[in-house]
Amino acid sequence: MKKYIYISLVLVVIAIGVLHFVTPGQYIFYHDTYRRLSYFPIVLGAIWFGVWGGLSLAVLSSIAFIPHLLLFMGQEPSTYLSELTEVLLYLAAGTVTGIITSKEAKLREKYKLLSEKLKKSYSRLHEETELLLEVEEQLSASQKFSALGQLSASLAHEIKNPLSSIKGTAEILLDEFPEEHPKREFVEILLKEIGRLNSTVEDVLQYAKAPRQGKSATESLAQVSYQVSKLLESHLRRKAITFVVRGEKAGEQFYVDGGKITQVLLNILLNSIEALPKKGTIHMQLDKVEKGLSITISDNGPGIPESEWETVFTPFYSGKEDGTGLGLSISRKIVESYGGTLTLCESDEGGACFTVFLPYEMDYIKASDDPQSH
Repeated sequence: MKKYIYISLVLVVIAIGVLHFVTPGQYIFYHDTYRRLSYFPIVLGAIWFGVWGGLSLAVLSSIAFIPHLLLFMGQEPSTYLSELTEVLLYLAAGTVTGIITSKEAKLREKYKLLSEKLKKSYSRLHEETELLLEVEEQLSASQKFSALGQLSASLAHEIKNPLSSIKGTAEILLDEFPEEHPKREFVEILLKEIGRLNSTVEDVLQYAKAPRQGKSATESLAQVSYQVSKLLESHLRRKAITFVVRGEKAGEQFYVDGGKITQVLLNILLNSIEALPKKGTIHMQLDKVEKGLSITISDNGPGIPESEWETVFTPFYSGKEDGTGLGLSISRKIVESYGGTLTLCESDEGGACFTVFLPYEMDYIKASDDPQSH
């Protein structure tokens, strides 16, 4: 675009030179007009192209001015020099305007860079402010949950002892009524509810207790996955659910605290079993990934709405009427205590999908003799 502008200005200069050449010398008014018109391409060239543009067009204008100078050849020196001074003014106009324009362009570029820096600084400040507010909210929530955990633990301890006494009394009463007795059913319901209440108390105590980092790498993940499938057999059989485990080989040389990881997997899998209809399917996939190993558990059940993906890990939140809402919270705390993560993911089967990531470098990983396992 700039090239065409420069060519246009050159053509204007040539046109002015031609006008000087074809206009008779006695038409002084026209020649003076052409002479003054020459400043326009010079100044415009300096504005658009800087010093070189102004000077080059000034030189071309001086050349185009030669036919006008020829009109004064042979006249008084003062008259000729007066006309020749116009050439110097052309050069001065091109140079001065070019210098001013170049300085203005540099200043504009400087302000542009400063504006970009200010914009970046503002953006960084905005991000840091948001992060600070988020951390403040998390700290506030953490303090609330800490106080709630301590209160829950105190209440759970107070409930546990009398609950044991009530359970013992109910068991004695159960022995008093034979199976055909009409009141035996009520004692069985009492024992069942005591068991459920005891389970809730255990969950509360488990959540209130900070998980210890397991340094006893007692079992391989392949063994843990096998044991979990055995523990779930009766639950799976009751609803005719198909449970498929893949990638056990990836977990053969990956050693973990068996008890803790079993608890994590059971919490997730029992939730899936409860959510699935009869004859549903659950898949558990073990994969070696960068810096660790992942366990993906997915099913073809109703799934979890995306709006609740973070809520499901909130303590005391449960989608079940009789749930404590602590299973997934406890599982995430256990996994995070090892430096891992527990997250929801997209399921190819349309249901819920959880991914557990466990890193290699944690203390609970036993060094393997197979260098390829890491």
